[in-house]
Amino acid sequence: MASEHPSSSAPTISDVAAEAGVGRATAARTLGGYGSVSAVARERVLAAAERLGYRSNILARSMTTGVTNSLGIVVADIGNTFFSGLIRGASDAARARNLDVIVISTYEDLAAERHAVGVLLDKQVDGIVVSSAAVGATEAQHLTEATRRGTPVVLIDRLVPGLLLDAVVVDNRAEARRVTRTLVEAGHRRIGFLWGPTTDAPIDTLDSLLTVNTRSLWSDAERLRGYLDALQDAGIPYAPDLVTTGAKTEEAAAQAASAMLRSVHPPTALFATEAEALIGALRAVQSLGLSYPEDVSLVGFDDTSWATVMHPPLTMIAQPVDEMGRLAVEQVASRIGAHDYEPRLHVLQAELRARASIVPPSRVPGAVQERRRT
Repeated sequence: MASEHPSSSAPTISDVAAEAGVGRATAARTLGGYGSVSAVARERVLAAAERLGYRSNILARSMTTGVTNSLGIVVADIGNTFFSGLIRGASDAARARNLDVIVISTYEDLAAERHAVGVLLDKQVDGIVVSSAAVGATEAQHLTEATRRGTPVVLIDRLVPGLLLDAVVVDNRAEARRVTRTLVEAGHRRIGFLWGPTTDAPIDTLDSLLTVNTRSLWSDAERLRGYLDALQDAGIPYAPDLVTTGAKTEEAAAQAASAMLRSVHPPTALFATEAEALIGALRAVQSLGLSYPEDVSLVGFDDTSWATVMHPPLTMIAQPVDEMGRLAVEQVASRIGAHDYEPRLHVLQAELRARASIVPPSRVPGAVQERRRT
């Protein structure tokens, strides 16, 4: 008969040992998953634990085994479909390895990221996957400290220049170059770019733009460089009025796109590098009484289901988000307990999904410009 246990307190390893009729050390080895235990004793301990409703103390177990079977994932915005896709892929991979996942969203706040990593280290996670807001190694000492303490860190979606860690990314520069080249090949020479660097200072020259761009997040900086590469390839000069700067919000993107479209020499195409930027561009087009692709071609980064049901459907770059999340977890899991390894960079292939939002520039620019300025 099962021994009675007060409902006001949680059962302990000693309670389970008494219930199973074994020593406390045998119960601890069984419930902690370490050491040698006979099959008979193991079965008795697990049955007793189930009867009593015993739940293991992960942190206490980690003091003996050195592992907690848990990973931390730090992303910019869990509400963003791109990051939710990463988390889905990572969670599936973790579940397959019997690893628990703790997810923290930082909203691109570096202080919040540092705090999040500190929380995860306090919880003694076995590894961390992070989409970092750091733009250089001097801002990423919290990640260096984690690895120094023996907790492997894998970067996802973004590199941190100067920081040598395992990473899983796509070639953002190549993908942005491909998108821009596609627009050029369709006949566009005035191509607006949403978003550029987060600065309010005027940027009149290409050199000043490239200087400011070094202080951008790696993925943002790479996409801008890919855009500029394609313009240079086609002999199209950089136009300061076609690269937005400032806050990276949907509202800011709408205002910037509207200003571009109402200008004397408006863009005939818009390249939005984030979902919020694309929504802002769509709002600007609608508010000005324009339509795409007749008045302005549109293309975006990070394909989503809603892009396919737009009328017409939007041409998008699709990143392999599930695969990125899965590979990041596989990489960090392979590093648990390892020492003195060479960081590995995984560069995955994205896909340009051509739909119906890119056409040659309007043959009646005067009429289009009149509608833009109305």
